[in-house]
Amino acid sequence: MPTLSSATLATITGVPTPDYDRSAVTTGIVHFGLGNFHRAHQAMYLDRLMSAGEALDFGICGVGVMPSDIRMRDALRAQDHLYTLVLKHPDGSLEPRVIGSVHDFRYAPDDPEAVLDVMTAPTTRIVSLTVTEGGYNIDHVTGQFVLDAPSVAADLRDGAVPTTMFGFVTEALRRRRAAGIEPFTVMSCDNIQGNGDTARQTIGAFATAKDPELGAWIDEHVAFPNSMVDRITPVTTDADRAMVRDEFGIDDAWPVVAEPFEQWVLEDHFTLGRPRYEDVGVQVVDDVVPYELMKLRLLNASHQTMAYFGILSGHTYAHEATADPRIATILRRYMDEEGTPTLGPVPGIDLDDYKATLMERFGNPAIADTLARLAAESSDRIPKWLLPVVRSNLEAGRQVALSAAVVASWARYDEGVDEHGDVIEPVDQLRDVLMAAAREQHADPLAFLRNREVFGDLVDDARFTEPYLATLARLHEHGAQQTLADVLDAAGADR
Repeated sequence: MPTLSSATLATITGVPTPDYDRSAVTTGIVHFGLGNFHRAHQAMYLDRLMSAGEALDFGICGVGVMPSDIRMRDALRAQDHLYTLVLKHPDGSLEPRVIGSVHDFRYAPDDPEAVLDVMTAPTTRIVSLTVTEGGYNIDHVTGQFVLDAPSVAADLRDGAVPTTMFGFVTEALRRRRAAGIEPFTVMSCDNIQGNGDTARQTIGAFATAKDPELGAWIDEHVAFPNSMVDRITPVTTDADRAMVRDEFGIDDAWPVVAEPFEQWVLEDHFTLGRPRYEDVGVQVVDDVVPYELMKLRLLNASHQTMAYFGILSGHTYAHEATADPRIATILRRYMDEEGTPTLGPVPGIDLDDYKATLMERFGNPAIADTLARLAAESSDRIPKWLLPVVRSNLEAGRQVALSAAVVASWARYDEGVDEHGDVIEPVDQLRDVLMAAAREQHADPLAFLRNREVFGDLVDDARFTEPYLATLARLHEHGAQQTLADVLDAAGADR
């Protein structure tokens, strides 16, 4: 079986492949962080445009700066940068497509000047990012860019050859400014609230530390549109490679699998134009905030709602938890009774349909999303996703019993042992502090909530602590399943 490449595309049957002239594709987008999510999301949308005869001058040149990117370089280079995207539907059916919008990939340490040449070219109009939340190098406590991180400090030295995304973006913008070339747009597509604002803050802080005048110019002249992105995209496994080979006759070193759902809401703020993303399903809007809040407070907070109760109930995967009637009930009631009332209008979205779709996505067994993944880094996620819902409802005089129950289930989870005595290993940057507090709560039931860095002043508000303490006591006395039944009964009585 031949390896996927331009030469072997004609031998592939039964799978859609690029029907446009890939030799005519030129770089218009340089992308840092060419991982599975980008290839299942932004690159897919661009492939759709190219299939419609548009945007051939917005081809993607991926850039990797981490040693782990060497594998991606080698895999894509051997395949003329083609790869297979397979959507896994809940009924078990598979929907494949070969994607061709990525036409180049540069591992930056191989030739930093070649990367800067591509970024400085007038034809490059967008530099996009999926570098993960940690890639923005922000201090968790202060919220400020960390200038003394070793890689950043090295890039800030006079005459340094860039090694980080910040170094490459800043140097490329400096060169464009010096040559009289309009600046490219920096388009973050990371799964964080205000991702464009975060990119502006961090790149601006680096540039200002390097050259204050350049930092001021970037702040005035470079566009950093915000966006909201959504699609579950698991890590590629050997089983996925075998599936692509056996089901579709394609030998692909790095295919991508994903759920069918997709969403991209993009602020229309670009300095040098953009592809017509709206023609292929992207919501191009003036304000991303309503969509971000919808996702954070319905999807992301619901992940926390199922994660701890699910693990304490003996489930491993999201689809197992969603199939549990009591967990399914608290999920939907949280969305309807506590999450939705904190949202304003979301243009173009029917929230009832959106919530029904979330339940379908959570229940997709083909994705096999683990509850352990959803429970990871809770001290970062809960304050951003769930606690704003709590505070909004408290300010409006609405109930918070279901949200309080979720926080109590996290506190019980962080005790580090389940109902059968098996060890739980939380993954969290505040793991030691929070687990120590959780183990004190038999003697001091509010010990977990006393961490004001995480919970602020909620420990002082009886409207929250009363349902929290009631749930925690039930979890200790009766276990997760009976607690869920009691919480749902109690919350129902309060409506």
